[in-house]
Amino acid sequence: MAFTDNDVRERIRAHVIDPEIGLNIVDLGLIYGIDVDEDAVDIDMTLTSPGCPAGPQIIYDVKQTVKRSFPEVNQIAVNIVWQPFWSPEMMSEWAKEELGIF
Repeated sequence: MAFTDNDVRERIRAHVIDPEIGLNIVDLGLIYGIDVDEDAVDIDMTLTSPGCPAGPQIIYDVKQTVKRSFPEVNQIAVNIVWQPFWSPEMMSEWAKEELGIF
């Protein structure tokens, strides 16, 4: 395997932006876990709310980013989970500063 879960996380950080908030979903705290296994990537993530209108676009962007960045991957699963429920405390310090949350 030529890449790690951290490599996937960094590609998502660089390329997947929440269109409503304008920040990447990694720093927003939406990525809960990434599992890389041979030619498969399994991603557990959440959305800022169950009714997030940008949810389908974000999921699509995650899958496309992984597909483009790691063409050797044959299976990409994005699992939306609600436990724990997302809150602003999950954001990185950088994201909190960008949004003026202290």
